[in-house]
Amino acid sequence: MIYNNIEAELRAARTVAELILAAARTAPKGCGADNLAAMIIDGEEKARLADQMRKIAKETGEDFFARDAGNVDASPVIVILGALRNPLGLSHCSYCGFADCAEMLKSGANCAFTVTDLGIAVGSAVSIAADHRMDNRVMFSAGKAAIALGYLPDDVRVAYGIPLSASSKSIFFDRSPENVML
Repeated sequence: MIYNNIEAELRAARTVAELILAAARTAPKGCGADNLAAMIIDGEEKARLADQMRKIAKETGEDFFARDAGNVDASPVIVILGALRNPLGLSHCSYCGFADCAEMLKSGANCAFTVTDLGIAVGSAVSIAADHRMDNRVMFSAGKAAIALGYLPDDVRVAYGIPLSASSKSIFFDRSPENVML
C-alpha cells in the first residue's frame, strides 16, 4: 500500500495532539490537584476558532489575533489547554493577591497555583511536539477565542492554544503579514 505524505502528516499531527494531551494531563500539579481543561480541535470547530480570533482582532484593534488566525487556518489541529478556577485552599498563601481563596473566588481572580500548573502543562505539551518534530506555537489569542466560543468549561478564564503543523517550512517562524497564509 502507498500512503500519501499529506495523509500521513495529518495523522501524525493528530497523534502528536493526543500525546500532548497525555503529557499535559500528567504534568506535575500543585498538591496533585488536576485543574486542567484540555481538548483537540480540528475541522469546523477550528475554522470557528480562527473566525473568532479575527472577530476579536476587529473589536480590539489587536492585529496579532488575525495574524494568529492565519496560523490556525494553516494547521490541521490545535490543542487547547486551560486552567479551571478551583483554588487549592492553602492557608496563608495569598499568591493570587488576595487574603484567602474565598476572596479570590469572590473577586473573579484565578488561583496562582492553577495558572502556574497550566504553564507547566503547556511546557510539557510543547516538549512533546518538539520531540516529534511537529512545528507549534503557544497562542494566548487562540485560548482567548476558545473561551469566548464556550469551548471550555465556564470557570476557565485562562487558556492557551497550541496549533500543530508539519510542513517544509514552519508556518510559525516568519509571521510577518506577507508570509502568513490567510
